[in-house]
Amino acid sequence: MLFVFPGQGSQSVGMGRDLYNNFKLAQTTFEEASDTLSLNFKKLCFEESQEELKKTANTQPALLTVSISFLRVLNSESHLKPKIVAGHSLGEYSALVCNGALSFHDALRLVRKRGEAMQEAVPEGVGGMVAVLGLSASEIQKMCEETSRKNYIVSAANFNEPSQTVLSGHKEAVEEVGRKAQERGAKRVIPLKVSAPFHCSLMESVACTMEEALENTPISKFEIPYIANFDGKLHQNYEEVKELLVKQICHSVRWVECMEEALKQGETEGFEIGSGSVLTGLMRKIQKDFSMKSIYDVKSLKEIL
Repeated sequence: MLFVFPGQGSQSVGMGRDLYNNFKLAQTTFEEASDTLSLNFKKLCFEESQEELKKTANTQPALLTVSISFLRVLNSESHLKPKIVAGHSLGEYSALVCNGALSFHDALRLVRKRGEAMQEAVPEGVGGMVAVLGLSASEIQKMCEETSRKNYIVSAANFNEPSQTVLSGHKEAVEEVGRKAQERGAKRVIPLKVSAPFHCSLMESVACTMEEALENTPISKFEIPYIANFDGKLHQNYEEVKELLVKQICHSVRWVECMEEALKQGETEGFEIGSGSVLTGLMRKIQKDFSMKSIYDVKSLKEIL
C-alpha cells in the first residue's frame, strides 16, 4: 500500500475544518503546530483569506499540519499501514513524518524556514511558472535547453504526468517556452499563480538555507521506505535524507518516475492524505488501473474506514 501527500497548490481555505470539528486528535495536532511556530493554524486554515493562505511561508506548514492531522486520525481509527510513502515537493516532508524519519515538530520548523526562504529568494515579478499540457516531457526539455542561458533561466520543475510538465525560471524565459509549446501543438499553457519559481536553479539560496537548517535536525532510522522527488527512487537509508531534501529544492519533481517506482515495487493501491485530490488525478494519467483514493474530508475518511 502506498501513502502519498500533496504539495503546494492543493491548499484551500477551510481545509481540515470538518476533521478538526469531529476529532480531538486533529484539534491536538493543530494546537501542536500553533505552539511550535507561534502561528494560529486554526485561523490560518479556516478563517484567513486565500491570499494569506497562499503565501508560501504559510502554505507549507499549513498543508503539512492538515496532512498529519488526517494521517493521525487514520492511524487511530484503522489498521491501514503503508509499505511505501511519497510526497509531492513539500509533501515529501509529510511523507517523512509518516515513516518516522522526521518528527512533526522538526518538519514544521523546516517547512516554515523553507517557505520563508523561497518567498525571499527571487524578487516578485522576476520569476514565473507555467503548466504545459499535451506535449511530451522530452519535447519540453529540448525547448528549455534551446532557450535557457545565463540570466535567462527556464527548466522543467515538475514532471507531473506523461502529458503535463511545469516550467519554472525567469518570467520572460518561461513565457517564451510557453509560446513555443503552443506553436508546437500544446493543448494548453497555464500560468501558475505562485510567489516564486520553484524547483529550478534560481532557488540556490534556498538550498543553502535548508542545508544549514537540516544540519542539526535529527533524522531517525525508518522501517517504511520512501520515494524521493529528486531521483524518483526508493530510499531506505536515513543518512541520505538530508542530502535528498536539499537536492529537491533546485531540481525537478520527478513525480511520474516516483509513481512508476511504486508500481515497480508491486504496489497496486494507495491513498492521498491531506488537502485536495491532485495526486489522485495525476495517478489516473500515469496508471489508470492503480486504485488511488483521496482522504481530504470526514466523508472520504469514513468511506475508507
